[in-house]
Amino acid sequence: MTDETPSDSKLTRTKEKWAREGRFLTGKITRPEDQRLPPGQHLTKDWPVLDLGVVPPISRERWRLDVYGAVETPVFWTFDEFIAQKQARFTSDIHCVTTWSRYDNEWEGLATRDLLAACQPREDARFVVLHSYDGYTTNLALEDFAAEDALLAHSWFGQPLTEEHGGPVRLVVPHLYFWKSAKWLQAIEFLTEDAPGFWEVRGYHNRGDPWAEQRYSGD
Repeated sequence: MTDETPSDSKLTRTKEKWAREGRFLTGKITRPEDQRLPPGQHLTKDWPVLDLGVVPPISRERWRLDVYGAVETPVFWTFDEFIAQKQARFTSDIHCVTTWSRYDNEWEGLATRDLLAACQPREDARFVVLHSYDGYTTNLALEDFAAEDALLAHSWFGQPLTEEHGGPVRLVVPHLYFWKSAKWLQAIEFLTEDAPGFWEVRGYHNRGDPWAEQRYSGD
Protein backbone atom coordinates (compact mmCIF):
# COMPACT_ATOMS: atom_id res chain seq x y z
CA MET A 1 0.00 0.00 0.00
CA THR A 2 1.07 3.60 -0.54
CA ASP A 3 -0.17 7.00 0.57
CA GLU A 4 1.05 8.59 -2.67
CA THR A 5 -1.60 10.35 -4.73
CA PRO A 6 -1.36 10.41 -8.56
CA SER A 7 -0.36 14.07 -8.44
CA ASP A 8 2.53 13.25 -6.05
CA SER A 9 3.65 9.89 -7.45
CA LYS A 10 7.26 9.16 -8.35
CA LEU A 11 6.38 9.09 -12.07
CA THR A 12 4.62 12.46 -11.82
CA ARG A 13 7.58 14.05 -10.01
CA THR A 14 10.01 12.56 -12.54
CA LYS A 15 8.07 13.78 -15.55
CA GLU A 16 7.67 17.25 -14.05
CA LYS A 17 11.47 17.31 -13.66
CA TRP A 18 11.86 16.29 -17.33
CA ALA A 19 9.63 19.20 -18.33
CA ARG A 20 11.72 21.67 -16.31
CA GLU A 21 14.93 20.30 -17.83
CA GLY A 22 13.62 19.95 -21.38
CA ARG A 23 14.61 16.27 -21.32
CA PHE A 24 14.63 14.43 -24.68
CA LEU A 25 14.40 17.59 -26.79
CA THR A 26 16.57 17.37 -29.90
CA GLY A 27 15.64 20.44 -31.92
CA LYS A 28 15.99 18.29 -35.03
CA ILE A 29 13.63 17.68 -37.91
CA THR A 30 12.60 14.28 -39.21
CA ARG A 31 15.02 12.88 -41.77
CA PRO A 32 13.60 12.18 -45.27
CA GLU A 33 14.24 8.44 -44.86
CA ASP A 34 12.38 8.41 -41.52
CA GLN A 35 9.11 10.12 -42.36
CA ARG A 36 7.16 7.94 -39.93
CA LEU A 37 9.40 8.53 -36.93
CA PRO A 38 9.18 11.96 -35.25
CA PRO A 39 12.38 13.62 -33.99
CA GLY A 40 13.79 12.24 -30.75
CA GLN A 41 11.75 9.02 -30.94
CA HIS A 42 12.90 5.39 -31.09
CA LEU A 43 10.94 2.36 -32.28
CA THR A 44 9.77 -0.42 -30.00
CA LYS A 45 7.89 -3.63 -30.70
CA ASP A 46 6.54 -3.71 -27.16
CA TRP A 47 3.78 -1.52 -25.79
CA PRO A 48 5.21 0.11 -22.65
CA VAL A 49 2.82 0.76 -19.77
CA LEU A 50 2.74 4.25 -18.22
CA ASP A 51 0.06 5.60 -15.90
CA LEU A 52 -0.38 7.58 -12.68
CA GLY A 53 0.05 4.51 -10.54
CA VAL A 54 -3.66 3.72 -10.32
CA VAL A 55 -5.33 1.15 -12.58
CA PRO A 56 -9.07 1.47 -12.00
CA PRO A 57 -10.78 -1.95 -12.20
CA ILE A 58 -13.69 -0.94 -14.43
CA SER A 59 -15.42 -3.89 -16.08
CA ARG A 60 -17.40 -3.58 -19.30
CA GLU A 61 -20.55 -4.19 -17.24
CA ARG A 62 -19.79 -1.21 -14.96
CA TRP A 63 -18.35 1.12 -17.59
CA ARG A 64 -20.28 4.24 -18.59
CA LEU A 65 -19.46 7.08 -20.97
CA ASP A 66 -20.90 10.55 -20.40
CA VAL A 67 -20.68 13.15 -23.18
CA TYR A 68 -21.87 16.59 -22.16
CA GLY A 69 -21.15 20.32 -22.09
CA ALA A 70 -21.42 22.47 -25.20
CA VAL A 71 -23.41 19.90 -27.19
CA GLU A 72 -26.96 19.79 -28.52
CA THR A 73 -27.51 16.15 -27.55
CA PRO A 74 -25.73 14.86 -24.42
CA VAL A 75 -24.88 11.17 -24.57
CA PHE A 76 -24.90 8.70 -21.69
CA TRP A 77 -23.97 5.20 -22.84
CA THR A 78 -23.43 1.83 -21.23
CA PHE A 79 -20.83 -0.37 -22.89
CA ASP A 80 -23.54 -2.27 -24.75
CA GLU A 81 -24.99 0.99 -26.05
CA PHE A 82 -21.52 2.19 -27.01
CA ILE A 83 -20.70 -1.01 -28.89
CA ALA A 84 -24.04 -0.83 -30.70
CA GLN A 85 -22.89 2.33 -32.46
CA LYS A 86 -21.22 2.23 -35.87
CA GLN A 87 -17.78 0.68 -35.38
CA ALA A 88 -14.55 1.61 -37.18
CA ARG A 89 -11.17 -0.06 -37.66
CA PHE A 90 -8.00 2.01 -38.03
CA THR A 91 -4.30 1.15 -38.21
CA SER A 92 -2.00 3.85 -36.86
CA ASP A 93 1.36 4.59 -35.28
CA ILE A 94 1.61 5.89 -31.72
CA HIS A 95 4.25 8.17 -30.22
CA CYS A 96 4.86 8.60 -26.48
CA VAL A 97 6.46 11.76 -25.07
CA THR A 98 8.91 9.49 -23.19
CA THR A 99 10.45 8.85 -26.66
CA TRP A 100 9.11 5.46 -27.74
CA SER A 101 7.04 4.92 -30.88
CA ARG A 102 5.18 1.84 -32.06
CA TYR A 103 4.11 1.30 -35.67
CA ASP A 104 0.99 -0.30 -37.17
CA ASN A 105 -1.37 -0.66 -34.23
CA GLU A 106 -4.75 -2.08 -35.20
CA TRP A 107 -7.67 -0.51 -33.35
CA GLU A 108 -11.41 -1.04 -33.28
CA GLY A 109 -13.93 1.34 -31.75
CA LEU A 110 -16.09 4.37 -32.37
CA ALA A 111 -14.62 7.03 -34.64
CA THR A 112 -14.64 10.41 -32.93
CA ARG A 113 -16.34 11.88 -36.00
CA ASP A 114 -19.24 9.47 -35.47
CA LEU A 115 -19.41 10.52 -31.81
CA LEU A 116 -19.60 14.14 -32.94
CA ALA A 117 -22.48 13.25 -35.24
CA ALA A 118 -24.28 11.69 -32.27
CA CYS A 119 -23.79 14.52 -29.76
CA GLN A 120 -23.84 17.51 -32.15
CA PRO A 121 -21.38 20.04 -30.66
CA ARG A 122 -22.71 23.57 -30.50
CA GLU A 123 -21.29 26.18 -32.86
CA ASP A 124 -19.33 27.76 -30.02
CA ALA A 125 -17.67 24.48 -28.92
CA ARG A 126 -13.92 24.71 -29.42
CA PHE A 127 -12.31 22.21 -27.02
CA VAL A 128 -12.85 18.88 -25.34
CA VAL A 129 -11.61 17.63 -21.98
CA LEU A 130 -11.24 13.88 -21.48
CA HIS A 131 -12.00 12.60 -17.98
CA SER A 132 -10.70 9.20 -16.91
CA TYR A 133 -11.75 6.79 -14.17
CA ASP A 134 -8.43 7.33 -12.36
CA GLY A 135 -8.98 11.10 -12.11
CA TYR A 136 -6.74 11.93 -15.09
CA THR A 137 -7.72 14.70 -17.50
CA THR A 138 -6.33 16.01 -20.76
CA ASN A 139 -7.53 18.68 -23.17
CA LEU A 140 -7.74 18.76 -26.96
CA ALA A 141 -8.75 21.29 -29.55
CA LEU A 142 -11.95 20.13 -31.23
CA GLU A 143 -10.21 19.81 -34.60
CA ASP A 144 -7.61 17.45 -33.11
CA PHE A 145 -10.29 15.36 -31.43
CA ALA A 146 -12.09 15.15 -34.78
CA ALA A 147 -9.07 13.85 -36.74
CA GLU A 148 -9.98 11.32 -39.42
CA ASP A 149 -8.16 8.43 -37.69
CA ALA A 150 -9.09 9.28 -34.08
CA LEU A 151 -11.36 6.88 -32.22
CA LEU A 152 -12.62 5.65 -28.87
CA ALA A 153 -10.95 2.25 -28.93
CA HIS A 154 -12.15 -0.88 -27.17
CA SER A 155 -9.94 -3.41 -29.00
CA TRP A 156 -6.30 -3.73 -30.10
CA PHE A 157 -5.38 -6.33 -32.71
CA GLY A 158 -8.81 -7.91 -32.40
CA GLN A 159 -8.64 -8.37 -28.63
CA PRO A 160 -10.33 -6.30 -25.88
CA LEU A 161 -8.08 -3.60 -24.48
CA THR A 162 -6.50 -4.80 -21.25
CA GLU A 163 -6.86 -2.78 -18.05
CA GLU A 164 -3.20 -1.78 -18.08
CA HIS A 165 -3.60 -0.24 -21.55
CA GLY A 166 -6.77 1.67 -20.74
CA GLY A 167 -9.62 -0.80 -21.18
CA PRO A 168 -12.54 -1.00 -21.45
CA VAL A 169 -12.28 2.15 -23.63
CA ARG A 170 -9.55 4.68 -24.31
CA LEU A 171 -9.11 7.54 -26.72
CA VAL A 172 -6.62 7.15 -29.59
CA VAL A 173 -5.46 10.33 -31.36
CA PRO A 174 -2.44 9.12 -33.34
CA HIS A 175 -1.14 12.48 -34.59
CA LEU A 176 -0.45 13.77 -31.06
CA TYR A 177 1.79 12.47 -28.28
CA PHE A 178 0.05 9.58 -26.59
CA TRP A 179 -0.62 11.30 -23.24
CA LYS A 180 -3.45 13.03 -25.13
CA SER A 181 -5.06 9.61 -25.76
CA ALA A 182 -6.64 9.22 -22.34
CA LYS A 183 -6.96 5.74 -20.84
CA TRP A 184 -10.01 4.44 -18.92
CA LEU A 185 -12.26 6.99 -20.57
CA GLN A 186 -15.20 8.03 -18.41
CA ALA A 187 -16.45 11.33 -19.81
CA ILE A 188 -15.95 13.76 -22.67
CA GLU A 189 -16.72 17.38 -21.88
CA PHE A 190 -17.16 19.91 -24.69
CA LEU A 191 -16.10 23.46 -23.81
CA THR A 192 -16.11 26.91 -25.34
CA GLU A 193 -12.86 27.80 -23.52
CA ASP A 194 -9.71 25.73 -23.12
CA ALA A 195 -9.04 23.92 -19.82
CA PRO A 196 -5.55 22.36 -19.57
CA GLY A 197 -5.41 18.89 -18.02
CA PHE A 198 -3.18 16.90 -15.66
CA TRP A 199 0.11 17.05 -17.58
CA GLU A 200 -0.61 20.35 -19.30
CA VAL A 201 -0.57 22.18 -15.95
CA ARG A 202 2.64 20.34 -15.00
CA GLY A 203 4.89 21.71 -17.73
CA TYR A 204 3.78 19.73 -20.77
CA HIS A 205 2.74 21.26 -24.08
CA ASN A 206 -0.88 22.21 -24.50
CA ARG A 207 -1.15 20.51 -27.91
CA GLY A 208 1.62 17.90 -28.12
CA ASP A 209 2.49 17.55 -31.82
CA PRO A 210 5.35 14.98 -32.02
CA TRP A 211 6.45 16.20 -35.45
CA ALA A 212 7.04 19.69 -34.02
CA GLU A 213 8.55 18.11 -30.86
CA GLN A 214 5.98 19.85 -28.69
CA ARG A 215 6.91 17.97 -25.53
CA TYR A 216 6.84 20.80 -23.00
CA SER A 217 5.34 24.22 -22.42
CA GLY A 218 7.08 26.83 -24.55
CA ASP A 219 8.44 24.34 -27.11
